[in-house]
Amino acid sequence: MNFSRSFSRGVSAGLFAGVAAIALMPSAAAAQAIEEDTTTLDNDADLTDGEPDVAPAAGADTIIVTATKRAQTLQETPVSVSVTTGETLERAEIRDLLDLQTVAPSLRVSQLQSSANTTFFIRGFGNGANNVGVEPSVGVFIDGVYRSRSAAQINDLANVARIEVLRGPQSTLFGKNASAGIISVVTREPQFDFGGSASLSYGNYDNIVVRGDVTGPITDSVAFSVEGNYNTRDGYVDVVNLDEKINDRNRWGARAQLLFDNGGPLTVRAIGDYSKIDENCCFAGNVLAGPTFAATRAVGGNVAANDPFSYEAYLNRLPVNDIESYGGSLQAEYEIGAMSLTSITAYRELRAFNQQDVDFTSADIVSEFRDQAVDTFTQELRLTSDFDGPLNFLLGGFYFNEDVVQTSGLDNGAAARPFFNALAGGALPAAEAALGIPQGGSFAQGPLSREAFTLQNESYSIFGTVDFEITDRLTLTGGFNYTKDEKDFTLAQQSFDPLANVNLVDAFIVGQIARALNVAPGAVTPAVINGFATNPATRPIFGAITGAAVNPAVNPLLALQPLQFIPPFLGVPNAVEPGKTEDDDWSYTGRIAYEVNDNINAYFTYATGFKASSVNLSRDSRPLASDYTPGPRGSLILAPSSPIRDAGIAVPNLGTGSRFAGPEESEVYELGIKLDYPGFALNLALFDQTLDGFQSNVFTGTGFALANAGQQSTRGFELDSTISSTDALVFTFALTHLDPIYDSFTNSAVGDLTGTRPAGIPSFTIATSATYTQELGSSGNLLIGRVDYYHESDTQLLEGVPGFGTFEQQRAIARNYTREVNQVNASLTFAMENGFELSGYVRNLGNEQYLTQIFPSTAQAGSISGYPSQPRTYGVTARMRF
Repeated sequence: MNFSRSFSRGVSAGLFAGVAAIALMPSAAAAQAIEEDTTTLDNDADLTDGEPDVAPAAGADTIIVTATKRAQTLQETPVSVSVTTGETLERAEIRDLLDLQTVAPSLRVSQLQSSANTTFFIRGFGNGANNVGVEPSVGVFIDGVYRSRSAAQINDLANVARIEVLRGPQSTLFGKNASAGIISVVTREPQFDFGGSASLSYGNYDNIVVRGDVTGPITDSVAFSVEGNYNTRDGYVDVVNLDEKINDRNRWGARAQLLFDNGGPLTVRAIGDYSKIDENCCFAGNVLAGPTFAATRAVGGNVAANDPFSYEAYLNRLPVNDIESYGGSLQAEYEIGAMSLTSITAYRELRAFNQQDVDFTSADIVSEFRDQAVDTFTQELRLTSDFDGPLNFLLGGFYFNEDVVQTSGLDNGAAARPFFNALAGGALPAAEAALGIPQGGSFAQGPLSREAFTLQNESYSIFGTVDFEITDRLTLTGGFNYTKDEKDFTLAQQSFDPLANVNLVDAFIVGQIARALNVAPGAVTPAVINGFATNPATRPIFGAITGAAVNPAVNPLLALQPLQFIPPFLGVPNAVEPGKTEDDDWSYTGRIAYEVNDNINAYFTYATGFKASSVNLSRDSRPLASDYTPGPRGSLILAPSSPIRDAGIAVPNLGTGSRFAGPEESEVYELGIKLDYPGFALNLALFDQTLDGFQSNVFTGTGFALANAGQQSTRGFELDSTISSTDALVFTFALTHLDPIYDSFTNSAVGDLTGTRPAGIPSFTIATSATYTQELGSSGNLLIGRVDYYHESDTQLLEGVPGFGTFEQQRAIARNYTREVNQVNASLTFAMENGFELSGYVRNLGNEQYLTQIFPSTAQAGSISGYPSQPRTYGVTARMRF
């Protein structure tokens, strides 16, 4: 079925950093350093004519980026990049990166279990949400500072000049994890002219958004800016049994900057910021009520069965999302003749606490909490040249040091034992008696598991680019990056359920040997078992016992195995697994760019990229198959020789999986052409991009299976165009086509996916808009209307749903669930010459409904949950610029 409802169907510390221009990367400082002879770039209080800035006439935008260490317009830049200006963000009422995808079609953003779990995809490649040990393949930089986790990226966007989305691997230009692409957010720096703005928005669901900023001089050489934002909104999901609402907004942030610039060779920019999120998020509706639904009803639970778009939840507790992100950076640039030395030093802290009723029913069955802390230090240095001759270069370095700590756990509620006993057909008391478990011990109210994970990551890279102008129109570029990355991690977990701590095959074997020897089961030690198995007199009996032990028709205990979903955990490091990864890589870029004439530019790029190993910081972390081979149905007694078994450290019900996923290595061939004529601009990029070892992170129902896909590739094209039929009317049209395939993925969580299409990647994505600006007489006042449309073609949501029988059955059930998106947004703004604006806006005008993702319901085999899209929102904004 297509779970989409729409009103229409359609179409070594001490390294440095900088903001100087580098090939293939739009640079913040260099672009800002250019004299802005138009007020259309930022539409802010940075005046060039001494008058208050108002909304510009449509079509007057001049976007400056720097791709070859000199200022260029977007059309001249030989790289596939989309730029969203601050004006567009305001007109489209885009307040955080989650909504950015509606104006950047090669970018897709997905928010899952909590406010902190957001994943960015470029050209279909992306990962990192829900597992703090996995850094994203799409790197996010804010004013040149790398944000390593999505929880540090998603707060409301404040005072943004532009957002640049660089597509394809960028490792030769960025020091950390840019194997799929880059999102670079550039904010406005302090100004030496006093100015600022204030805005107030009110929308449905009692949405109140307040923003303000002020900037100006402190002295002739020091300027400041201070800005803040506050965003609150009622939830749009009713928790029926608690008479509460979830999926709300409650976030605020503050930012302060100082800029030293006396006109000399040294400029310094200091930034400090703090943001806070305290929200009840996120709603997961029931997509498929499986066989466990009757047990939920039996213990007094309820759920809006098979109707995720009811926006009605039944929970026994409200979800908690408490996130703090704060830090500071110091950016210094020193001009040395025709060269520039730039440094960015940054330190950031992230604190995220999440608690959720993970069975998503009103029955008090299972809840989960996660408490995460991430401390990050980065240091960059870049030396760039700006010679008059044909040769220019960049040489840089990047240092990264990060500590991650997570404590987490699952808790059984008061209804846990009745619920799981119902699933067992009432067999728990008898099973406890047979296994020697105290009556009532299984699924007793209280802790089910407790985890403690740590990760320490240190890496550095050295990179450089060289531009050689063969002629005035032909330029060759070469780049390199060497990265060395080391990770040390510890994994520890306590599993408190006594039933999960017993292997049911081994329990049967021990019981039968005890009966054959007429001894107590406690007397059947490993030595006794070995003697019984090897004694010629009892060896045939042992064979018969082991055959019966793995036969469900003979061993009734095996029926309880599905309830052993939180088994004992083998901690890391141990005698076999050191808890370390060490990676190093050389990446390269080669490009030829040719200016055909003053209106046409073409380029061809070959580039490679790299992302280091990621660590599975989840309760589904398990040894590699090369380190351990479990016996039938997880038996230790019948397990063959393996390093972990032979070391004597195996625990009952130990399975295999992965502790970490190895590096991602990307490669792209890209051919682009850019046309720029009066009233018309078009950018087209054709690409063939491959990721070897793509790090797949799949939710299994209780944890995450992290594994490397052998190879995933995508071919396609990206088209961006702008048509200005008049100065007042501007059309934009962007189209992305992606044709992805798993070239090799034999060890996915749902079996061999080799030769299949990766889920969640639409074939076609469209983002188009029309903006009309009408001057009202000769007053200087403007009326600005904007309509934009975003479309994703129908695509399967998930490759397979774990827990639905065989791998083929898991993949078959997933084929029933797809997503298509058709979203219209609109705004109308009255902008006065004195700087006052009044806007009305609506997002998701047609109240488009679709599932953003599905997953196997926690501890409810055969059921599926999913995240529905946000309903229509609308409101008014009053803004004053001064």
